Amino acid sequence: MKGTLKEHEQRVADRVLDEESAKREHLVVALSGAHAYGFPSPDSDLDLKSIHVAPTALLLGLQPRQLNAERLQVVDGVEVDYSSNELQPVLQGLLQGNGNYLERLVGAIPVRVSPELAPLQPLVRAVMSQRMHRHYRGFAHGQLREWEKSGFRSAKKLLYVLRTTLTGTHLLRTGEVETDVTELLDANGFSEAHELVAQKQRGEKSELPDALSEKWRAEVSRSFEVLDAALAASVLPEEPPASAVDALEAWMLDLRRRRFGSP
Repeated sequence: MKGTLKEHEQRVADRVLDEESAKREHLVVALSGAHAYGFPSPDSDLDLKSIHVAPTALLLGLQPRQLNAERLQVVDGVEVDYSSNELQPVLQGLLQGNGNYLERLVGAIPVRVSPELAPLQPLVRAVMSQRMHRHYRGFAHGQLREWEKSGFRSAKKLLYVLRTTLTGTHLLRTGEVETDVTELLDANGFSEAHELVAQKQRGEKSELPDALSEKWRAEVSRSFEVLDAALAASVLPEEPPASAVDALEAWMLDLRRRRFGSP
């Protein structure tokens, strides 16, 4: 099952999140990385991406505070990559087209969820726009450079390119977020990439054979063409509708009023 953690991984995730939840109020903690993208291997790390709500009083004080949090640690043999971003910059980034934040809010696999998330999600969907194209194209291009640096060998880095372009394609075409590349390959003409998934599932550092590497050096650019074509035919508006932005801001301000307490 997509995003299913092993029993030991779940215990580690619970332990880490219990510790981090004592420090901040999580709106959502999402499972990201290979587990969410459809190609985990036995040595994949546990990628936990969170959004939290800081007390309003803390945001208004005179002393500068570090609002974001990161933790990279091996816990009982499991590498955990935890990070959390505060709500306001997340929503601001969302309006600018940040697909990373969008995936945490409506598309990823939730590990822990606050009751505040459910009323927020339709407001998030209402501000999705064609600005997302720039994020997905830019991030995929960065991953393509990383694949080139690997000598066009890394199965993982190539799959990150395809995952990013095809998630963006699906979003622009349908208005829905799907992070699992195995759900997107066939519909977008990349059925042969299932062989890449099989290769990656052997290990995080799995390398492509010469023939497979050469084949995908010629094929990978097609995923960018598919993404650009999806922009031209997108169901999303060019910009977030003003009324939807106002509704999202009203939700955030209401939450801030209810969270006006000392840290």
